[in-house]
Amino acid sequence: MSAIQYLFGGTAFIMAFLGVFLVGRLWIGPTTPDRLVVLDTINTFVSGIMLLLGAFYDSVVMVDVAIIYMALSFVGTLYFARWMEGDVE
Repeated sequence: MSAIQYLFGGTAFIMAFLGVFLVGRLWIGPTTPDRLVVLDTINTFVSGIMLLLGAFYDSVVMVDVAIIYMALSFVGTLYFARWMEGDVE
């Protein structure tokens, strides 16, 4: 294994560790918009971890899954934002 693969793996581990703190913030968030922002941040972290692990394992499939996950995450965030405004019932 090369040094760059260790760097990718270590960065993915650090992002997963920081994701634990985001889940805590999601639990104690004072308002619904705060929780929505944290949920979107968690989705971004998951996508980043997928991309890093895809580079680490040299897997094109994982990169494709990360791109689809990002698109679905974006649509989900838009849906929840519209729901909070009262446009969706």
